[in-house]
Amino acid sequence: MLVQSSPEDDTSLDQMVGSRIKELRTEKGWSLMETSQEAGVSASALSRIERGELSPTLGSLSKIARGLGVDLTALLNTSGQEIARFRRAIAREGDGVLQKTGTCINLFLMDEIRSKKMQPIRTQVTARSPADYREWENYEGEVFVFVLSGTLVLSSDLYEDVHLKACESTYYDVSLGVKWYSASRKPADVLWVYAR
Repeated sequence: MLVQSSPEDDTSLDQMVGSRIKELRTEKGWSLMETSQEAGVSASALSRIERGELSPTLGSLSKIARGLGVDLTALLNTSGQEIARFRRAIAREGDGVLQKTGTCINLFLMDEIRSKKMQPIRTQVTARSPADYREWENYEGEVFVFVLSGTLVLSSDLYEDVHLKACESTYYDVSLGVKWYSASRKPADVLWVYAR
């Protein structure tokens, strides 16, 4: 199971990520509106993310990173330390960047590697129905998902819902539009890889 963070930790991380986005935007000399247009995220949502008032989804973070021309880990690197450029990393228990949204708790693994072509993530899916999402999660890239425990349901705007149990997996194009939710008593625990 992922380590549960306190509400204060969630707020703090949202504020740090928001500050990092604003810092990167300011370095480019872009207004909120210019960044919004480049990223494909509304100016109001971007403003709320920068102020730490809105916890962004992976889709939103991916769009913002692409719009700013940076790797996703550049948004999550709130330590201010330079990220190593080597191609080997080891993740120990508790390593990674924890991000909580309204539908899941994500642990971004291998955050010390810059310019990755794929991002491994361990997620506890806390959503209980497609209605828990504001919109369909669709952005550029492909995803491989492996269920560690529980039952994960993939709801798509194109296909029938698919139920995946522990040790089952799927691979799909994210532009398809998918919502994940847990059909088990506890949140579904998954390991997944997002590739751009």
